[in-house]
Amino acid sequence: KMKKVVVFTTGGTIAMKYDEKQGGLVPAVSGEDLAKAVPGLDKLAEIEVREFSNVASCNMSPERMFKLSQTIEVALTDPSVAGAVVTHGTDTLEETSYFLDLLHASEKPVCVVGAMRGASDTSPDGPANIYQAVQVAASCEAKDKGVLVVLNNLIHAAAQVRKTHSANCDTFGSPWWGPIGYCDQDRVVFRRAPLGRKVFNPEALTATVDLIPAETGLGTEYLDVAIARKVNGIVIEGFGRGNIPPAMIPGIDRARKAGIAVVIATRAFAGRPYETYAYPGSVGDSKAHGAIRGSEASGAQNRLKLMVILSQYPNLANEPKELEALMDS
Repeated sequence: KMKKVVVFTTGGTIAMKYDEKQGGLVPAVSGEDLAKAVPGLDKLAEIEVREFSNVASCNMSPERMFKLSQTIEVALTDPSVAGAVVTHGTDTLEETSYFLDLLHASEKPVCVVGAMRGASDTSPDGPANIYQAVQVAASCEAKDKGVLVVLNNLIHAAAQVRKTHSANCDTFGSPWWGPIGYCDQDRVVFRRAPLGRKVFNPEALTATVDLIPAETGLGTEYLDVAIARKVNGIVIEGFGRGNIPPAMIPGIDRARKAGIAVVIATRAFAGRPYETYAYPGSVGDSKAHGAIRGSEASGAQNRLKLMVILSQYPNLANEPKELEALMDS
């Protein structure tokens, strides 16, 4: 019997056409239209299209991601469903895929796919990308590998992938690690598996977390805004090993005094933040003032992870060792 794959459409460039009046790409293609535009898709699997939303990915939010995750996980409990595909805009694709991976407990694969060219452009890349995403979602080899990002014939682990170019079709890469596999004409080929996945299960997304990029010469200005907003957590995207301007340290003190978790990430494409140095503004200094280390994921991904953790374990905001053990994993 042919396997069944559920395709959840959320919008993005992959579902847009050029509008002369507005002078640019706008949401215009339905989920059914997308499926019909992919030759041979019906020979890969039985396709069921569910339109979750039709928005540009800059309009995705953690709340929408959480609802999408719940919708997908319910669909995967159906024994007749082999896997799921999510069509998504590329701007925030790496965030949504990472968020879905944090909550994805099923062994069945979820493949997130997008396109860099609109449906009305010359040589749109969407149809081929969708074909390959369904190919992966329907494959036995993709089981137990979590959420995967499939574009341009390549398969990436959700926790490692980044958008590296604003316009090129070869934009998605996994810096330092590379893809975990690729799509060939006759089958899906995997060469490695994602390790160290941690899955969480918050009942609701209740925590708010702000992301603050370190800037040369920055003080506590943005930290003070986050504290005034009464967020549950703050992620500071530091330089290199996670170092920040020393003038930001008093803001960390005030945030911790208010019971706000402060996590240090790095803006580098790979590697962990770490207390290698001991000078003012270093991670060693930040930790001495109550901050903790995040993971090697991006600042945006660390923000989502902290949001999920504090939603499930709100008391960990004041348990730095336990929180760091979950974040730095």
